[in-house]
Amino acid sequence: AAEVAAAAALGADLAELRLDRLAGFAPRRDLPALLAKPRTLPALVTYRPKWEGGEYEGDDEPRFEALQLAMELGAEYVDIELKVADKFIKFMSGKKPENCKLIVSSHNYDNTPSAEELASLLAQIQATGADIVKIATTATEIVDVSRMFQILVHCQEKQVPIIGLVMNDRGFISRVLCPKFGGYLTFGSLEKGKESAPSQPTAADLINVYNIRQIGPDTKVFGIIGNPVGHSKSPILHNEAFRSVGLNAVYVPFLVDDLAKFLSTYSSPDFAGFRYLILVSHITYSISTRS
Repeated sequence: AAEVAAAAALGADLAELRLDRLAGFAPRRDLPALLAKPRTLPALVTYRPKWEGGEYEGDDEPRFEALQLAMELGAEYVDIELKVADKFIKFMSGKKPENCKLIVSSHNYDNTPSAEELASLLAQIQATGADIVKIATTATEIVDVSRMFQILVHCQEKQVPIIGLVMNDRGFISRVLCPKFGGYLTFGSLEKGKESAPSQPTAADLINVYNIRQIGPDTKVFGIIGNPVGHSKSPILHNEAFRSVGLNAVYVPFLVDDLAKFLSTYSSPDFAGFRYLILVSHITYSISTRS
C-alpha cells in the first residue's frame, strides 16, 4: 500500500498489484486493505501463475476467487491469462462489475512470433470477450519489435485496446515507444530491482528521462545504436535538450546485433536519425547517420 502511494507521487497513472509476489498473501484479509477507497491510484490486479512467468503455484479456483473478490472490491482492471480465460469467465458467471475491465494476456518468454502468428493470437484473445488485449513477447533481435508495432497500429485503426510489449534489452524500445504506435499502457517499476519483467524501465525514467507523456503518433524517434548501449548517457542528454526547445521527439537506446537489418527495418520517416556507437579498446567513437 505504501508503494502504491509512492507510485502516485512519482506520477504513475495506475498501479499493478502482483498478488503472486506478496509473501503470505491471504485474499480475504489483504485485498480489502489493498483496495480500500479512497485510493491514490486505480488498481490493476494480477495473480500470475508459475506457468505464465509468475509465482503462484496453487490450483486455479483459489486464484479465480481472489480475482473475483478484487473485482467486487472495486479493482479497475483484472488480468487473466489466455490459457484459462474461458474457464475464468465461466467461473465469474456474468458477475463482472461494469466498471472493471478484463485484460486477457499472453506471455511468450522465448521469442516474438511472426506477424501472421501475432494476428492469430490477437484474434484468439479478442474471441474471449476481453476488454483489453495484452501480448508480451521476447526479442531475440531488435527487429522483432517492429512486428509488435505493426500489431499496435492495426489495433489502433480497429479501435481495439491493446497492451503490446517486447521483453528483454533488445525489446526495450517497445516500452518507451508504445504510445506512439497506439499501446494502451506501458509498465514501469517503482525502482531498479523491483521489475516484474525483463528490462522493465523505472516509472521515474519513463516520465523524467523519456518524457513518455509527450510521446504520440507524430513524435520523431532518434537514438543511439550500439552493442552494448545501455551504459550510454545520450538519452538523458538529448531528451532534456528536446524538451527544452519544445521538439516533439524522443531519443532511445537501440541494442543492435545486425546494423544493416536494423536500418532496413526501421527506415520509415518516423525514425528520423541515429548515432552509431563503436567501442574499441575502451575508446568510444560516435558516428551520426540519417535514416
